[in-house]
Amino acid sequence: MRNNSIIIGICGGTGSGKTTVAKNIAKEFNLNDVVLIQLDSYYKKINYMNFSERSKTNFDHPNALDFELLKSDLINLQSGKKVSIPQYDFKTHKRLNETIDVDPHHIIILEGILSLYDASIRNLMNIKIYVDTDDDIRIIRRLKRDINKRNRTFESVSDQYYNTVRPMHEQFVVPTKKYADIIIPEGGKNHVAIDILRTKMEALLNERKNTK
Repeated sequence: MRNNSIIIGICGGTGSGKTTVAKNIAKEFNLNDVVLIQLDSYYKKINYMNFSERSKTNFDHPNALDFELLKSDLINLQSGKKVSIPQYDFKTHKRLNETIDVDPHHIIILEGILSLYDASIRNLMNIKIYVDTDDDIRIIRRLKRDINKRNRTFESVSDQYYNTVRPMHEQFVVPTKKYADIIIPEGGKNHVAIDILRTKMEALLNERKNTK
């Protein structure tokens, strides 16, 4: 039997502000009510490759993601079951042995560039969001993040962006905009959109709590 979980999908290009939107929404609710799941946690396990091979993997292609495991975890959470979320090391491009146990919550927020790509996962969602931010802003944010937090060089980030990130964004991410119920320009700085979302989610949450 499923519980009354609400699943929110937040999609958009790299550096668009998806994570900020997700965190701004989550902080409006009780910690016991909401859990944030990063799509990046579900990169397929390629630990058998050496570092050089892993570094050449196209992580912006849908084939890099384990959508089957993600779908199973979301359904289990909706069914009131605890799940173990994989953990991924961006510096080594490896799935770690450690996992994080996540209990069922009233609100599940799934955030990632391809959160709206898989139809079977999309159909589980109550609200689908696309965060739309200009390309020049996104690439600057990507550069800062990868250089400062992931020990990458400017050259490696630039090469990856033009070789895989940008073309994959145009081929796979942008087309998912058509599935969004809400499109948020400029990410987490759009406070009006965040307030509207919070109001809608509160209504859904109260509705589900009252039906128990």
